[in-house]
Amino acid sequence: MFRSFRRIGALGACTVAAVAFTAVAPVSAAPAVPPLSAVSQAEDLEFTLYAKEIPGGQDEETGRAPEVGDSFAFADDLYRTKGGEKVGRDGVSCTVVRTGSPGDLQCVGTFVLTGGPGGQIAGQTLLSVDPADEAPAAFDIAVTGGTGDFKDVRGTIRSTPDGDHSRLEFHLTR
Repeated sequence: MFRSFRRIGALGACTVAAVAFTAVAPVSAAPAVPPLSAVSQAEDLEFTLYAKEIPGGQDEETGRAPEVGDSFAFADDLYRTKGGEKVGRDGVSCTVVRTGSPGDLQCVGTFVLTGGPGGQIAGQTLLSVDPADEAPAAFDIAVTGGTGDFKDVRGTIRSTPDGDHSRLEFHLTR
């Protein structure tokens, strides 16, 4: 649910790119997104996806410092590998809840997976953003639930910047 928060730049002083909700690439020897039969029977499910932000057509520079209550949204396409098969999409909305150095963004997102197991995975995070940091850092997203083949999942998603993508490592349990 998280990829590069390039939209932070639209909030003024927080011009540092942060990372959003998504990833792609197998964790361990498991397939990128396990087959449906494995999802139905597994207690632990781990896989990696890659997210690439889709253009939103919004003006990213407002020229003013962010204020508590400012918000933005973005969406990503999800892939098994960089440049590989598209297996889903996500949508994320973030709200500034603290300004300063660091500032905090409350972000909520949903991943929709369609390539293999199908369903939605919901997550959220409180993301600290330091305007002095030039490079975005990896962060964790709490998985709060799911639908379809991901019904009743919990766990975390580790979002890591990876060039023009974000790598998301899903660590799910039932």
